Amino acid sequence: MTPREIEDRFEEAALTLKRLPNPPSSGARGYGRSWPEYVHEAKHAYGYEPARMRVIPNAREIQRMEEALSWLALIGGETEQLAADNRRIVWMRAEGHRWQTICRHVGCVRSTAWRRWTASLLTISKALKKLEKKPAQTVGAKSTGAEQGAKPRGGGASGAP
Repeated sequence: MTPREIEDRFEEAALTLKRLPNPPSSGARGYGRSWPEYVHEAKHAYGYEPARMRVIPNAREIQRMEEALSWLALIGGETEQLAADNRRIVWMRAEGHRWQTICRHVGCVRSTAWRRWTASLLTISKALKKLEKKPAQTVGAKSTGAEQGAKPRGGGASGAP
C-alpha cells in the first residue's frame, strides 16, 4: 500500500470509530451520575426536537477500522514517548485536526510534525509490504510425516520387524 492509501484508510477508520454507537450509560460514571436523566419540560419529552439520523457502520467497515488501528503498533520512535507522539500525530491527522492543534498536543513545530507524520506513513507502508512478501504460514499445523524428505517412524504396518 502507498502512504496515500494508508492515510485514506486511517481517515476511514476515524470516521467509522466516530459512527459507532455509544449509549449514554456505556462509559464510566463520574460523581453525581447515579440518577437517571430527566426531562425538564414536557415539550422536550415527546419529540419536540428534530430527529437525528445516525448511520451505524457494518461489520466490514468495523473490520477495516480494526485493521487500520493495528497498523499504529508498527510506528516506532527512538524512545517510547516519541513513538507515542508519532502515533498521536497520525491519528489526530486522520481525525481531521489542524496542524496547529496537533503541534500544541505533541509539542513540536509544524514542519517537524509533518515530517514525523510522513515518516510514520512510510514506515507503515514498508512494514505492510514486508508482511505481504512473507509466505502464509499456518499457525499450529501439525506435520503428517508425508512431506518430502521426512523419515518414516519405526513401528506400525510399514515399519521394520
